[in-house]
Amino acid sequence: MNILVTGGAGYIGSHTVLALLDKGHKVSIIDNLVTGSKKVIPKKASFYKFDISNKQKVTNIINKNNFDAVIHFAGLIKVEESFKLEKKYYLYNYHKTKTFLDTCIKNNLTNIIFSSTASVYGNKSLKNNFSENDKLKPVNPYAKSKLKVEKYLKKKLKEKKINFIILRYFNVAGADLKLRSGLIDDKSSHLIKVACEVATKKRKLLTINGKNFNTPDKTSIRDYIHVLDLTDIHLLSIFYLMKNKTSQVLNCGYGKGFSVLEIVKTLNKILNKPIKYKIGPRRKGDSEKVVANCNKIKKIFKWKPKYNNIKLILKSALRWEKKLINL
Repeated sequence: MNILVTGGAGYIGSHTVLALLDKGHKVSIIDNLVTGSKKVIPKKASFYKFDISNKQKVTNIINKNNFDAVIHFAGLIKVEESFKLEKKYYLYNYHKTKTFLDTCIKNNLTNIIFSSTASVYGNKSLKNNFSENDKLKPVNPYAKSKLKVEKYLKKKLKEKKINFIILRYFNVAGADLKLRSGLIDDKSSHLIKVACEVATKKRKLLTINGKNFNTPDKTSIRDYIHVLDLTDIHLLSIFYLMKNKTSQVLNCGYGKGFSVLEIVKTLNKILNKPIKYKIGPRRKGDSEKVVANCNKIKKIFKWKPKYNNIKLILKSALRWEKKLINL
């Protein structure tokens, strides 16, 4: 297959590009490198550095290639930052995305995989995990910008112009086991990334954002999915769209949550020593528990996770962090 990938120089995008190339598929990447890194772009992929809202350049690439599908990763992803830069998040995550997808549709590239977020669900009681049919109540600009794209895609579906798979990511972590890619972000707020930076002495300590949640140990709970399992889901999404021409909204997680302190304690066991941390204030927009109901994706894709192990996730993230010291 021939796949167009936006944001292919980013964390999840670069892993998906590697997975596609490993399977013998052809890949073209569009990335402006605002948040992505050229270091993780494989030589086998065709790379185009420009903004996705450039209609003419997008049109030219589509017309030169016979793409089977587009996977759209490009966008801004930091929840806390989105409160400070709300207009920028709507510009990049919605308006530029809409311009890009309009251009794709106009040029008959209509099989679309969109990277959304579990943040569209908002806050919820601890009793149940999030399922795809739950009411959507996003509480931060990042999630709201993603939801606007979801609504746009559903509108285009009703107009019978596209087929899509919307993937709602829960907390993505870990790195390629061959260390060809991983998360590169010196200002990351991702718990596992920051904890591994403390473990490798890149940071002095980890700040745990709040110890006043309504959870057993008073820290927030998240569903962590290994990035390699998530890349597999993207490949399954393409095959599903090509075969069935049926649109779906799917959760991407494991259905099991770990608290911040549980992650820290697990990393401490791997290291055989404790990392330094302090308790800070709770962040605006932080949910108490974000855990997926994965029944739908397992049924539709017959998906079986391969890396559903928190120690494996932490070990791969730690190995990547050590490699970054010399990268």
